[in-house]
Amino acid sequence: MVQPFFKKVLLSLFLLTSLSSLAGESVSKVMVFGDSLSAAYGIPAEYGWVQLLQERLDEKDYKVEVINASISGNTSGNGLNRIKKDLETHSPDILILELGGNDGLRGHPPARLKSNLKKMIEICQANNVEVLLVGMQLPPSYGKRYTTAFANLYPEIAEEMNVPLVKSFIDTVGVDPELMQNDRIHPNEKGQPLLLDSVWPSLKAMLDD
Repeated sequence: MVQPFFKKVLLSLFLLTSLSSLAGESVSKVMVFGDSLSAAYGIPAEYGWVQLLQERLDEKDYKVEVINASISGNTSGNGLNRIKKDLETHSPDILILELGGNDGLRGHPPARLKSNLKKMIEICQANNVEVLLVGMQLPPSYGKRYTTAFANLYPEIAEEMNVPLVKSFIDTVGVDPELMQNDRIHPNEKGQPLLLDSVWPSLKAMLDD
């Protein structure tokens, strides 16, 4: 018959083992907060780069849940209006901020886009959420002055807000018609893995840190 003292010892060991097991199973959350480029526009969701990200994380034994909070057509203004609610709903540890393309295509002032992105990052930082900023570029048809100002604001924000930056997201895909849908704006299924590859090194560094 086990004595009371040994029962207490055994119970303590059991609790410590259980707590250690639970700690090892803790799951981080990564929320992708973007527009149609991350919402798998025009293709089945399972082929989108966000779903491919979840599959890669699972394959590499990262205990990470990926939440896709991307909405096609969203501008930075739309994102700013909904980010607080999405943070409260999903409680992510890391947010991948992929917005601005629609601002550029609609000719919105770069200063407004920069302000909106910085405000979203500030909200995330106030909620202890790390941010990975995804940079964008516009087609040259929008004019050198506008496209240059647009492209430059992302590294400026990353430096000012002290957040990591994905410098190249869609530009390497957009130059190859075989990787793009007929609208020449959205990558097709073949282009999605390249989008993931552009984000992966920066995200992996954040997860490993």
